[in-house]
Amino acid sequence: MRPEKESILKEIADALSGSDHVLLADYSGMKVKHFSQLRTALCAVGAKALVVKNSLLGVALESQDRSVPEEALAGKTVMVTGGDDVTAVAKSLKAFIKEQKVLILKGGSLNTQMLTKQDVEAMADLPAREVLLGQLVGTVQAPMTQLVGVMHAKVSSLLYVLTAIEEKKKEAA
Repeated sequence: MRPEKESILKEIADALSGSDHVLLADYSGMKVKHFSQLRTALCAVGAKALVVKNSLLGVALESQDRSVPEEALAGKTVMVTGGDDVTAVAKSLKAFIKEQKVLILKGGSLNTQMLTKQDVEAMADLPAREVLLGQLVGTVQAPMTQLVGVMHAKVSSLLYVLTAIEEKKKEAA
């Protein structure tokens, strides 16, 4: 392999190894200003976009035991990596696609799990990580809260009975 290709392959491999996910899209018809807008949108969530040659991307993915849908390695490909939260990256990508209508999702990979276009779109529709964690805490907390409410009701009803008995004794005396 020529040194130039080895350098490009190393750049792709470095981008892949620095991220637990990679999202792929077809950029046919995009202009430079769109790429600039895409990079700005992705930068806000800590991700970056890199135009890659499909054959080199395939080699880099294979070297890291990752797989993507076969149709994702066709056409003009932009690779999106980085960002701590894959759902935030997917949301940003989906919002850009909805706004500009010049990018087409192809799929991707999350760790070693293959992602289809539908999987990436589904991730984009998920609430933010903090919201999901809040929902989880609420789900775990709900039974405990209900138990405390029941216990409080039992103690309160016992207190009402004792108060009523005390009032009857005062009236009788």
